[in-house]
Amino acid sequence: MASEAIRNARIRAGITQTELARRLGTTQSAVARLEAPDSNPTVATLERALTATGHRLLLAAARAEPGVDETLIANRLRLSPADRLRSFESFNREARKIMLAGQRARGEHAA
Repeated sequence: MASEAIRNARIRAGITQTELARRLGTTQSAVARLEAPDSNPTVATLERALTATGHRLLLAAARAEPGVDETLIANRLRLSPADRLRSFESFNREARKIMLAGQRARGEHAA
């Protein structure tokens, strides 16, 4: 969180909120608001505050790993539409069998 980064940088710099405020040309209460857990400063404000404590802001972006196995999707897309449909129908039949077996095991009546 930005608020934690500002507070931690200020503490590591060994300065008070009042001193940070002086360096930023603002008030101690404004610094306290920046350090509040619900604060949402702009990147520019975060960078200014960190610079005033002798720190610098480093931002990095990394490729997010997909939440699914993309190779499985690619393999399915290599099938013809008719083959994909047959595969889906087969999967659906098997899933229904499992669902019905679970209902029987729980003593439920199939709808």
